[in-house]
Order: sequence, then C-alpha cells, then structure tokens
Amino acid sequence: MAAAEEFFKNIEAVHSGNLEVRLAENNDEIDAAQALRYKVFYEEMSARPSEEMKVSERDYDRFDKYWDHLLVIDNSKTKIIDQVVGTYRLNRKSEAKNNQGFYSSAEYNIDCLLNYNGETLELGRSCVDKKYRNGQTMQLLWRGIANYVFFHDIKVMFGCASFPEISSDLIKKPLSYLYHYHLAPKELRPVALSNRYIDMNLIPKKYIDIKEARRLIPPLIKGYLRLGAYIGEGAVLDNQFGTTDIFIVLKTDQVTKRYRSHYELDKTDISIL
Repeated sequence: MAAAEEFFKNIEAVHSGNLEVRLAENNDEIDAAQALRYKVFYEEMSARPSEEMKVSERDYDRFDKYWDHLLVIDNSKTKIIDQVVGTYRLNRKSEAKNNQGFYSSAEYNIDCLLNYNGETLELGRSCVDKKYRNGQTMQLLWRGIANYVFFHDIKVMFGCASFPEISSDLIKKPLSYLYHYHLAPKELRPVALSNRYIDMNLIPKKYIDIKEARRLIPPLIKGYLRLGAYIGEGAVLDNQFGTTDIFIVLKTDQVTKRYRSHYELDKTDISIL
C-alpha cells in the first residue's frame, strides 16, 4: 500500500519487545485486523454481525478499502492472522473527500471539521486482543498515532467513542458530566443528526457528582479527556454495536506535547484504551 510505504520510508519503526506498531502493508494484514475486530466486537462484546460477517468472521465495511490501518504486530507469532493484536483505523480529510467520506458523518453533522483550516484525522474501529490489553500495547498504538500525526501534520483528530450501554438511565450521570464540563467550543462542535440526537443534558450541572460521573466513563474516553479532548453535542444510539456513541474532538497539540521526546507516553496515561 502506497500510504504505508511512504509513511515508513520516513518514520522509524517503533518496537517494544516482540511487538511493533506500523501501518498495514497488504490485504492479508487488513484481513487480520478485520478478524481481530470481529473477535472483539462480535464475539466478546454485543455487536450484531450481518450474515456475511458471521460466515467470514470478519468485521468490515465500505471504508476499509480507503482508510489506513494501524497495527500492533506480535513478531513472536508465525501467521499474520495471529500476529495482529491491536488496531486503529485512520482516515485523513484530504483522502476522505475523494474516498467515501467519513464514518462519523452518518451520526453527526461534522461540517465544522470539514471546514477546519488544516488536515484533520478521523479515528475508529480501535480494539486490542484481550491477552494484550496492557500498557505496552497501548503505548505502541498511541506512539503510532503520534508518528502519523507528525508525518501528515494533523491539526485535529476526531471520531466516535462508545458507552457499552443503550439505556440513557444507566449513563445519564456521565453523559451529563461530559455535556457540562467537556463540551467542544462552537467552532469545533459536531452535533448529532436530528433524527438520531439523544440529549446529554439529563442532570443539571449543580447536581452532578463529578467523582461518581467520571468513574462511570469508559477507559478509552477517559484517556481522550486526559489529553484535552472535547465532546460533541448529543449522543447517538448505535444499533449494530449495541452502544451509545459520543463524539470526540482532540486538537493534536495536546498529543504532540506528550510525545515530543520520541513520542513516549507518560506512565499515568496508559489506560487510554
């Protein structure tokens, strides 16, 4: 794949023990990422596959052909299907305009990000094999993203992140907390589409127990917040994955500050995934 070849021609590979992080270089590696996604989303979690996905045991959609696939590879394994133990999907605005657009635009109005002055990056489909959910793998994924951000001069990253519940009663505390304390400024605030909009302002600010609300936020979202992320307006129910989605917006200057010295991740932030 041309993007992967160009990227790693200019960026030194990142290794940690038997693991390394890099972009997928061929269809077999993308297939292995899709197999990992299926195992995590459909077998371990509660997502509902199509009949075709169930037969192939792969998670895929129309975007896979066009997006870059960041992989954590375990080089101690011999087969590529076993080697891919972590993945993130990456989609730059400059590429998306000519290649199927953005995944998140099916849930949110993202015109503010499409019109943003500078390159933007949509992230999605992040998952890690259960045996590898530790600081080492998480550091590699985020060092890989930091490399990508530097190389392509990304100004803003964004994408949907999920709560594993679909009942607003179960998540009204964290949703209300995010609305009152982390809502994106107007110029960077995607809004859920009107036919999918779920109000996040469910509890008045003065009644929110901040400590309790933060405890109920999934680790991935907590990690984004630590890096200075903002939240879009409105939540969305994802029926395929059985989740409630929110929108994450993160200016990359927050990321680059953390990773400027060889893109090392602070030990306190290894719970990002």
